[in-house]
Amino acid sequence: MSPKKLNILWTNDNPVTAELMVFMYAITAKERKLWDEITLIIWGATVKLVKENEDIQALVQKAQRSGVHVSACRACADELDAVKTLEALHVEVIYWGAPLTEILQNNGKLITI
Repeated sequence: MSPKKLNILWTNDNPVTAELMVFMYAITAKERKLWDEITLIIWGATVKLVKENEDIQALVQKAQRSGVHVSACRACADELDAVKTLEALHVEVIYWGAPLTEILQNNGKLITI
């Protein structure tokens, strides 16, 4: 059986949405083994939110401890001078255009928030 993979494309920089949807679902779903793999993609305004908000940084780390893979858009991180902060949080920082296109073209599971 192929692994159940979920990708969460997180672009909404509202901290309440981050806490009560993005992280609540990702962490709970991973801990309850609802998905074999979960990747949280930090893109756009959320890069700035993670860079500036220590509470959100703590949620990133909690998600990672629960087994969620956290990655960020390098173009966004470069533009917002956030690469060092993200890397210090052990967030993978890559160009996401091609990987996102591959997910979409292969009918991968994607939640966009």
